[in-house]
Amino acid sequence: MAGTAPPRFLLRLWVVVRDGLPSVGRYRRYLVALALPLALAWGLALGYLLLAPDRFDSKMTLILPGTGVGASMNLESIGQATTNTSSAFSSPSLSPTENYKRLLMSDLVLREAGRIAEEDENAFPAPSIKLVDQTNLIELRMPAASPELAQARMAALQQAFRAALDDLRQDEARTREEADASRISELERKVDEAQQALLDFQGKTGLVSLDQFAGRITALDQLKANERDRRVRLSETGAAASRLASTLDVSLPEARRAMQLKADPEFQELLGRYAKISAQHSESSGTLGEAHATIEELSAEKDALQTSLANRGSELTGLEGGKVIELADLAVSNTRESLFASLSERDSDRTGHGAALSELRRQIAAQTADADTQVEQAAILADLLRDLRVAEAVFSSALARLDTNKSDPFASYPLVQTLEAPSLPRAKSAPSPVFAIAGAAGATLLILIGSLLLWLRQPIIRKLLPNA
Repeated sequence: MAGTAPPRFLLRLWVVVRDGLPSVGRYRRYLVALALPLALAWGLALGYLLLAPDRFDSKMTLILPGTGVGASMNLESIGQATTNTSSAFSSPSLSPTENYKRLLMSDLVLREAGRIAEEDENAFPAPSIKLVDQTNLIELRMPAASPELAQARMAALQQAFRAALDDLRQDEARTREEADASRISELERKVDEAQQALLDFQGKTGLVSLDQFAGRITALDQLKANERDRRVRLSETGAAASRLASTLDVSLPEARRAMQLKADPEFQELLGRYAKISAQHSESSGTLGEAHATIEELSAEKDALQTSLANRGSELTGLEGGKVIELADLAVSNTRESLFASLSERDSDRTGHGAALSELRRQIAAQTADADTQVEQAAILADLLRDLRVAEAVFSSALARLDTNKSDPFASYPLVQTLEAPSLPRAKSAPSPVFAIAGAAGATLLILIGSLLLWLRQPIIRKLLPNA
């Protein structure tokens, strides 16, 4: 039974290999040619393992919190101070991790780390730094000849880095404080100027507050209300006095004089005797003649009393005798006397209301004349008070904002924390046998592939260029 024929590509491969294989006598030459580069590759790997100094890497990982902070302060009757610190990672064009990487690699930090580690500042090695994508992590590696030295160097670098950050923050705070101090001085000067302008105006005008101005307006309104009330009372008392005078059919001066006569005891005694004699004379005249001695005696006594009444009344009122006798008749009745008193009282009230009304009108006229000036002064006072309040609010807010800004020293240079402290290496990082063997093996593979291509170059060329 015949065997199955091999595939065609195997036959072609065999032709290529067969035609490209050298003769048996040339194998030794090829082996010698391969031995030299292979020996060089493996010799370098062995020399690296034997001669390269041991290196130990201490590792440390730093992390930057990515959350901003905010603060707000309310000042009663003054204002509000608000401060907000955005996240250091909120800007797409700035990266604090890149800034810190540059700071860690700076000559200033490396020299300070060398001084802390008590090494030559110029020979202190730079760390290997890796920024982990999509995180806020900074990974560092510090090489040294021993694990302890590597850890000490990393600790020194950490200390120098934090010291440099503190110096930067303090310098920023100092610079800001100097600028803020200048601004605060300017705001304080504005407050003093506004306050002095207000005090000068108050001392010049006597207008201390807007409440005082409102009080003046209220007082003027009250004066006008009192003036209206006095006018009503004056009209009321005048009408009442006129009505009483009309009812009594007597003028007010006559009523007053009648009350004067009524109040005089001597006049009243004479008037009583005169009334008694007049009654006796009238009674006797009904039975006796005019020539009778009794009638003549009573008439003489009556005339004498009438003369005394006229003289006494003239002394009291300054009127003539006939007028005094008429007033004496008015003053006889107690009822009329009370009406006279009421009339006099109403007239006195009318006089008082008139005087009060005149004074109220004088005060209203005086205050009304100053109304425009007072309104202008009140407007100026309101402007001065507003300027002072604004200046005080800005000044107080600036002070509060200055204090709140001091409470966040990480605004420009974010807080950095140690996620992994400087480690003590457990194994050396270099030389690495794995890397050396892998490198030598790779070199060996490349050498073999190159040699194989050299052996097979003629068949390949003939295959690609059959007419060459």
